[in-house]
Amino acid sequence: MTGSGTPTGYFDTMYRDADDPWHLTERWYEQRKYDLTVAALPLPRYRRAFEPACSVGELTRRLAPRCDAVLACDRVASAVRTARSRTAEFPQVTVERMTVPDEWPEGTFDLVVLSEVLYYFEPTQLDALLARTVASLEPGGTLVTVHWDHPVPEHRSTGTGVAAVVGATAGLHLVADHREDDFVLQVHQRAGHDGQPPASPAAREGLV
Repeated sequence: MTGSGTPTGYFDTMYRDADDPWHLTERWYEQRKYDLTVAALPLPRYRRAFEPACSVGELTRRLAPRCDAVLACDRVASAVRTARSRTAEFPQVTVERMTVPDEWPEGTFDLVVLSEVLYYFEPTQLDALLARTVASLEPGGTLVTVHWDHPVPEHRSTGTGVAAVVGATAGLHLVADHREDDFVLQVHQRAGHDGQPPASPAAREGLV
């Protein structure tokens, strides 16, 4: 839950006072949102997922059973330690300390999850992060974005604003758009090797 647009001190202060400052492991709102996020994934399984700004690893725990490998990261050391502890039962999960977009992992991913992070970035930083995301997303790969849709002083935008920016990013095709009063959840996929949008879940099983 950390990005480089909002000052580092904000996040350091939040985690200094609590291991889980947003109560991600306790609130039904968060649990339901995470379950909806994972349920929206169009493929049953992924090869390699990247989850920047993983905070305490609550969403990471839900992604792990659907992925052969998950790389999660956060820029706050205490959050990384907590996420490592909470995902220790999943050998396919790696949690690193990393500040995106200035730092970015090597290799490609068929799933990138940007949850509650993009509204922390200034426009130029957001553009850079999305460019790195698309560049590292494999053809046919999935991008999931989910963001709180109420104004917050520390946020540079809302879920609706974030959705507009992501939707204007070249190379992505919107395949799911779930909006509630409190958050916006979208799923995009990168075009396949043939330049066409990936087939829908129903089409892949010959239903349409």
